[in-house]
Amino acid sequence: MSAALIDSVPRISASSYSNTAPLVWSFLYGSRRGEFELIMDNAPSRSAELLREKRVDAALVPVVEYQRIEDILLVPEVCVGAKEKVRSVCLLTKGESLTDVKTVSLDVSSKTSVALTKIVFRELLGFEPDWKIAQPNLQKMLNDSDCALLIGDPALTIDETKYRKFDLAEIWKSFTGFGFVFAMWMANAERAKVARTIDFAGALDEGLQHLDEIIANYETEISLAREDFKKYLSENISYKIDESMRKGLELYFDLAFKHRLIKSLKPLKFIEL
Repeated sequence: MSAALIDSVPRISASSYSNTAPLVWSFLYGSRRGEFELIMDNAPSRSAELLREKRVDAALVPVVEYQRIEDILLVPEVCVGAKEKVRSVCLLTKGESLTDVKTVSLDVSSKTSVALTKIVFRELLGFEPDWKIAQPNLQKMLNDSDCALLIGDPALTIDETKYRKFDLAEIWKSFTGFGFVFAMWMANAERAKVARTIDFAGALDEGLQHLDEIIANYETEISLAREDFKKYLSENISYKIDESMRKGLELYFDLAFKHRLIKSLKPLKFIEL
């Protein structure tokens, strides 16, 4: 039996990207501090791994993993997504348009964005480049390929006088008319009772009330002006799913299945709070 199933303190996991900070601030510094064991890792894909191995009760996971991990449920209402432009999930070239791209280096950090990139090229642009899996080092990625997928905080401070940046949420919106969901809290079905005791929506509300403190925590790591950073967290990132984003999520899953990026397609199942 896994440690997550015998520990008395629920274990949850999330990445350490700045866009997840409003979701976890309450657990780290706020009113819910000490109630749960929170495991922070730089890559969202690591949280998916911990959930798959049942080493945590719930995790903030790239949404494509919902279709790949057995017996998990979605936590309703809360997400990391974008209605229009996300800024931190992008394709980059040295100046080429996407229609001229022949090779793409894919950031290993997030499975959702990798699948979305393949959908963009196959379904929306109508062709398929050669793919390369890479660590998130932009210079090396673009030395090896015409285009690079970069996610998270490194994508926020790209020098757009040097590189041409294509926002993936913006591309998705222009082709589909829908918003996009990148990550959601998910829980092992057998531990749904435990997950119900965690007020993820309340934690988000508290986090959003402390954006200034969150931004201060990242000042030495991310070279964005304070107001620009605040706009990113409060306007570019959408933390609550609206109807457009939910329809976008369902379409994303349909297209991922169509293009064999997931082996099966299951309906959205949520924890009943």
